[in-house]
Amino acid sequence: MKIAIYGPQYNDRSKSTIKTVSEYLQKTAATVLVESQFYNSILADSDLNLDAYGFTTFNTLDASFDLIISIGGDGTILRAITLVKDLGIPIVGINTGRLGFLATIRKDAINSALDQIFQGQYRISKRNVLTLSMDNSSTNFGLDFALNEIAVSRKNTTSMISIETWLDDEYLTSYWADGLIVSTPTGSTGYSLSCGGPVIMPESGSLVLTPIAPHNLNARPLVISANRTIKLRVSGRETEFLVSLDSRIKSLKSSTEITIKTAPYCINMIELQGGSFIETLRKKLLWGADQRN
Repeated sequence: MKIAIYGPQYNDRSKSTIKTVSEYLQKTAATVLVESQFYNSILADSDLNLDAYGFTTFNTLDASFDLIISIGGDGTILRAITLVKDLGIPIVGINTGRLGFLATIRKDAINSALDQIFQGQYRISKRNVLTLSMDNSSTNFGLDFALNEIAVSRKNTTSMISIETWLDDEYLTSYWADGLIVSTPTGSTGYSLSCGGPVIMPESGSLVLTPIAPHNLNARPLVISANRTIKLRVSGRETEFLVSLDSRIKSLKSSTEITIKTAPYCINMIELQGGSFIETLRKKLLWGADQRN
């Protein structure tokens, strides 16, 4: 098995996790490569010697990898998928962050989780990805896809923006708001949820349009088919607005038309025993928990 390890800049909070993962993988027959910037930060800022485990480094991924392990929080997984892209490499996250909807493996459960992976005792949860294109070819995002959401929002102003919205070339409405979120089921527990959007099951084949602080009080989140093509055109008092793809942000000129579609590929998330989406909802959102008891 060929395994990639990805993480953010090293910090002391992740030291025990890196050590546990390294010691486990050293005992296997796996070929292990650590993302080069993460590898160098570990060597520079800790006393962990990854060379002693026989690990090497990588800068880019290819189809020869069987698994990528993300060490960090949900944001780390979102950055890791920019390396995975359309390669279909399964990804699993070890949570050294806070909430952890995507990075679900606890630090005290690393060995048992890796046991399950090496024994093949897991399922693949296929997560839809959104892609973005524009009528302005001079603007290049480079990485034009998002696992959680694509959002448009105001820039350099306290005034609301108008977001003309079409579904499959049929005019839907013009949102007068601070912005609009187009969320996948994976992102439905993130930014969209905090703006009043619904939680959507990963296998539902749906997207949700969630306005951000809309002035029209009857503007509510709308669940649509993932097969729909969404077109947006933003206007307002300022000459630019912001577009974010997960955590990546760029400025666009007003009246730029952007098109959002579901990508022809998915991100393959590994689900272990006790790590299903439903289980995560109960644990992370405290569903069914009664603080009085």
